Amino acid sequence: MINVIIEVSKYLLILMVMIYTYLNFSYFRHQDFRKQDRICAYQNILMFLLHFAAFVVLYLKAEDDRIVLLYLAQAVFLIAYLVLYRLFYRNRSGILINNQCMLLSIGFIILTRLSFEKSLRQFLIVTVAAVVTLLIPFIMDHVWQISGIPWVYGVGGLILLAVVWMIGNNSFGAQLSISVGGVSFQPSEFVKITFVFFVAAMFYQSVNFKNVAVTTAVAAAHVLILVLSKDLGSALIFFVTYLTMLFVATSNWFYLVSGLLAGCGASMLAYRLFEHVRTRVLAWQNPWADIDNRGYQITQSLFAIGTGGWFGMGLYCGMPYKIPVVGKDFVFAAISEELGGIFALCVLLICLGCFLQFMLVAGKMQAMFYKLIAFGMGMVYILQVFLTVGGVIKFIPSTGVTLPFVSYGGSSIFSMFIVFGVLQGLYILKKDDEEDYEERYTKSEG
Repeated sequence: MINVIIEVSKYLLILMVMIYTYLNFSYFRHQDFRKQDRICAYQNILMFLLHFAAFVVLYLKAEDDRIVLLYLAQAVFLIAYLVLYRLFYRNRSGILINNQCMLLSIGFIILTRLSFEKSLRQFLIVTVAAVVTLLIPFIMDHVWQISGIPWVYGVGGLILLAVVWMIGNNSFGAQLSISVGGVSFQPSEFVKITFVFFVAAMFYQSVNFKNVAVTTAVAAAHVLILVLSKDLGSALIFFVTYLTMLFVATSNWFYLVSGLLAGCGASMLAYRLFEHVRTRVLAWQNPWADIDNRGYQITQSLFAIGTGGWFGMGLYCGMPYKIPVVGKDFVFAAISEELGGIFALCVLLICLGCFLQFMLVAGKMQAMFYKLIAFGMGMVYILQVFLTVGGVIKFIPSTGVTLPFVSYGGSSIFSMFIVFGVLQGLYILKKDDEEDYEERYTKSEG
């Protein structure tokens, strides 16, 4: 009977995530706020049903009463988070908060299947991050002075990265984290945010050649320290984010083309200098040639994706634990194997929906500082998604980057809560300005 439930649940979960994804893009077709709210309400129903159905299967297979308690705690958290956002921020972006919660739910599901202990730790981190970052939209709406301190962001970020480079913990050949009081965290996840604020503040002041040169030098210093730390995934995110923000601020094709050429040259140099880079590139080019060593992770990922097919093996019916670091870098492979290729594609489309909202907010902002922040945060987010999924499916070499809100990792989760909080703040700021304008226009007409 349990096997029948698992088999039926596969298709039920796929159907629900497909409808949710369809509503995700239907939201952008409507300008009427009431229709958008109705779509968001339907999405919430689907999210809670999907979360419930998946945890029923997890409980039936594991027969662990702790899973029931974890499910109830997660459901209460998701309800509270949605309600608090609605109470505190009337003009919030409903689609963004929904997608954030949906990705968190999917992460809870797959991590609980992989390891109850990790899922519990992830949930506790998520709860703390949600509470701490709930005030960020309010801060963004009331503190214009954040545009006037670019060097606080720039120098602070460089110091953090330098500390990791000098005394950081080594993980898979790269220096990624530092430990304070027994707690380990990855500073580069947070420096991504200060980096975007630094670039936005500098270009808000001026886009003349001298200011661009100074900003480029500081950005290059960020990337160089990350390369020396062998954190090449983050280095690539910083580089592409800076290059695109520079182009948005200046509309100068020379800067863009020069930056791309410089990036290609730096990539070739890194390949020659760092064995860590050569190993990953060779594993990407032909993982089957060394399937028991450097090609093991990517081949197991491809096996998992191929085994899952379009509809998946079902929760607890696959073997995702055979993939090294499956809960972090390769969580997308676990989703593909057990929940199916269709489900995994819907996860990607939900991520794309988040990115579209980032770009829409960036396009609507009048102040260049806010426009660049929204654009830069959007680039950080979508590049992280691209690098994660691209590495899992062998589209690009693996970079060790996590899938936002889904992969296991406290620093990644916390930093993404900040990123989405900043975007919510900009969205609310714009909506409040539009309402003030309409109110003044109505009074003048009267």
